[in-house]
Amino acid sequence: MKTIDYLYGGFFVISLVFIYFALKEYNKSKYLILEGVKTKGKVIDLIRKSSDDGYTYTPVFEYKDKLNNTITFKSNVSSKPASYRVGDVVHIVYSKKTDDRKIISFWGLYRWTIILLSIAAPLLIIGGGYLLYSRG
Repeated sequence: MKTIDYLYGGFFVISLVFIYFALKEYNKSKYLILEGVKTKGKVIDLIRKSSDDGYTYTPVFEYKDKLNNTITFKSNVSSKPASYRVGDVVHIVYSKKTDDRKIISFWGLYRWTIILLSIAAPLLIIGGGYLLYSRG
C-alpha cells in the first residue's frame, strides 16, 4: 500500500470521528430540548474581551430555575459586534440533572454539530472518494 493510501485513509477515518462527535452533540441538544426545562433569561452584562482585531463581547445571562433560584452563567461564545444588548430577553433550556444549559437558537443549540460536520464533510469526500476510486 502506498503512503498516499494511508493519507487518504486517515482523512476518511478522521471524518468518521468528527461525524461521531457531531451526532453525539446533536443528540445532546435533542435530549436537552425534549427533557430540559425551558425558561426565559435576561442579559445582565456584556464582558468586553480584548482580541487581535479589537474587542469581542461575551454575554452574561441570568434566569430563575424551577426552585426560584437565580442562576447566572456566561456564554461560551464571544462576538463582534455584540450579539445581545443588556436587558435583552432570551429563551434558555436547562437540564434538571446536570449543569447543561443552552440558548434556544439555531447557533446556540447546534453550533458544535455544524462546526464538526463542516470539517468532516470535505475529509469524507476526499478520503472516501479516493478510497472508492482506488478500489474500483
